[in-house]
Amino acid sequence: MKRSLVFLSLVVILTLGLVGCSSEKKDEAPAKQDSAETTAPAADAGKVLKLAMDADPVSLDPQVQLSGGMMQYAHMVFDPLVRWAKDGSFEPRLAESWEQINDTTMRFHLRKGVTFHSGNPFTAEDVVWSINRLKVSPDFKGLFEPFTEAKVVDANTVDVITKEPYGLLLNMATYIFPMDSKFYTGKDESGKDKAAIVKTGPSFANTNESGTGKYLVAEREQGVRTVFKAYPKYWDKAGNVETIILTPIKNDATRVAALLSGDVDFIMPVPPQDLKRIESTEGLELVTMSGSRIITFQLNSERFEPFKNLKVRQAIIYATDNSGIVEKVMKGFATVAAQQGPKEFASYNPALTPRYDLAKAQQLMKEAGYADGFACTMIAPNNRYVNDEKIAEAFVSMLGKIGIKVSLKTMPKAQYWDQFDARVADIQMIGWHPDTEDSANYTEFLLMCPNSETGYGQYNSGQYCNPEVDAMTIQTQTETDTAKRSALLQKIEKTLYDDAAFVPLHWQNLSWASKNNMNTGEIVNVQNFPYFGNLVIK
Repeated sequence: MKRSLVFLSLVVILTLGLVGCSSEKKDEAPAKQDSAETTAPAADAGKVLKLAMDADPVSLDPQVQLSGGMMQYAHMVFDPLVRWAKDGSFEPRLAESWEQINDTTMRFHLRKGVTFHSGNPFTAEDVVWSINRLKVSPDFKGLFEPFTEAKVVDANTVDVITKEPYGLLLNMATYIFPMDSKFYTGKDESGKDKAAIVKTGPSFANTNESGTGKYLVAEREQGVRTVFKAYPKYWDKAGNVETIILTPIKNDATRVAALLSGDVDFIMPVPPQDLKRIESTEGLELVTMSGSRIITFQLNSERFEPFKNLKVRQAIIYATDNSGIVEKVMKGFATVAAQQGPKEFASYNPALTPRYDLAKAQQLMKEAGYADGFACTMIAPNNRYVNDEKIAEAFVSMLGKIGIKVSLKTMPKAQYWDQFDARVADIQMIGWHPDTEDSANYTEFLLMCPNSETGYGQYNSGQYCNPEVDAMTIQTQTETDTAKRSALLQKIEKTLYDDAAFVPLHWQNLSWASKNNMNTGEIVNVQNFPYFGNLVIK
């Protein structure tokens, strides 16, 4: 695979001391940087973090894909307007403060003196440009559908306007990572628009970056190695790591062995079977917490006729021993699910319980007219979720007990999402952490009727469609009475449960492990977007 160097000019590369060079001709260089910028030393220079994850980012464009891996990347290379604090409050980032101007307008006061990696100054124009781009991104426009527009007030002030009163606007601001509008405007060397959002295939933004984040991408070999270097003029002086070397290691045992041998300093995630081993190893630190990422299977009733039958969908759920999967595959390191949102969420309905009952499943298959079963296809990733391949294999075995013969294909997530979007299989795996830290977000992306114009149902590969569910979900966006909103969300969950709209498995717990000479516990969070810019290595 070719090693491609991102946008950095040669003077920056030499200043940062990189040894890699590009084998590909890069796109148009960014704005020239002054000498002060290219020679300023990073704070506490020399601290290096060797990081191993189960996969690396699929792109350098923070708006091309709505996924955990891309959000982890965005928090390193870009900065959001605000971000989540560990206590669930909002921390100022590129927005120093904000105020509600009227029922539909929030004004953000931006941090002054911030520059992009290109050297271009960060202004309100960049925020407006980035929000406009988010509103047309296939993955993000569903999130930003309630937004009407963003307006420049002055260079350091921007108004964000929604169609109706919208209580989740600050939640959404955690997903606004302003991009360098000047850098991404114009044509690349092939004559294509630099701002183009391309999920499959080459684009300028997929291989070039100019963010405001702590780290710039200095070297990248997709699937092999990515080197991040501290940007000398970064505005926030927290943390002391200058270089992060990210090595994607898909295999769980190999990833753990790399930490135990000292070849890497930090791994994520930790496979459930190795939690106790790492916890008992001197010199290492294990950090875990419960999570809200639901792991599910979607059944494509538009593609595969039997899945249109409610009793078939119910039979599959009754045949799925999700408690057994948590116990045997996840080693207890997960929470069995029967609905989308966990107990802490407003949507949680205690009446909805797991339904494993093999005899009931077999009876439902008979009643549906499929006593002898049928054959279908299925895809799942093998390095996106904890034990995803093993979970898929267990599920296939369970369906075999009711006569459903599943042809399973697993693949790395770099290939999986293109296949998922194309809906190439009858059953597809999807996990989801609510982007807004709000339970309506599960339904907005996973189960609302797929709509390419609004972006709702963007990850609904089962093509489930219930107008009643859609109407209730839209209603939750503007319902300000918390009790009424919770009742609506619970009714949505009950409707989906009764309709066997998806196959729920479990809520995935979170885990990280590192050497014990760093503040790992302080930088990780329930969103699973570690704030590596705040990492301190002693």
